[in-house]
Amino acid sequence: MARAFAAGTIVALAAPVIGLFLVLRRMSLIGDALAHVSLAGVAAGFLVNVYPVLVALLFALGAGMAIEYLQERFRRQGELAVAITLAASVALAGVLFSLGGAANVDLFSYLFGSLMTVTPPDVVLIGLLGAVVMAAVALLYKELFALTLDEDLARTSGLPVRELRLAFTGLTAAAVAVTMRVVGVLLVSSLMVLPVAASLQLARSFRGALLLAVACAEVAVWSGLLAAYFWDLPPGGTVVLAAVAILGAVLLAKRWFPGAGPA
Repeated sequence: MARAFAAGTIVALAAPVIGLFLVLRRMSLIGDALAHVSLAGVAAGFLVNVYPVLVALLFALGAGMAIEYLQERFRRQGELAVAITLAASVALAGVLFSLGGAANVDLFSYLFGSLMTVTPPDVVLIGLLGAVVMAAVALLYKELFALTLDEDLARTSGLPVRELRLAFTGLTAAAVAVTMRVVGVLLVSSLMVLPVAASLQLARSFRGALLLAVACAEVAVWSGLLAAYFWDLPPGGTVVLAAVAILGAVLLAKRWFPGAGPA
């Protein structure tokens, strides 16, 4: 239980930080695509008897680079890159799970998360990846902000846009791997998007949105994990429902108090 809360706290830091950049760049679906690629990585890990979360991370990193390549090839239909990756990863996951004969309980825990299956190696890897994501965002904050604000302007300003895009895709893959173990593959993108959606209704600046998104994610994760523990439910579902409830409360508050939040 303590391991799940430790991992959840880290996840609630990393996921919305990456999620804010994704949402503002209109790339929310990339998180979902990389999550499904991670499922194929988990299946491959079971098949070759290697730590599944590590294999999932490698798969997500590779898929992130593939998405960047495909987006360059389909410049006018950039969403095709995500659709192609999503379709291929789901098909590959199904084949690999069949070949590996993974137990249903293992599959369920990776799909929707599990309090009982979070292991010490999981916490260590989640901690390392979370630290890398947060440190990288802190170091590249100005560059990533410029890239998010206007990619063409960032390019004319002399920023290495292609390298920044690749670095950000790598950070997104790491955040997906971090989040997957707590809320499950199917709900990874929800924890990246829902706290951000709530924060954007209230914040008056980018930095404010970042802090509010993290706060909303922490509340959602802790309340969701507590509900999962006391009622023996999958934590992915309870965490995301808590995030939905927070977003709903914010929208209702905005309706009742129109002056709250950004103009």
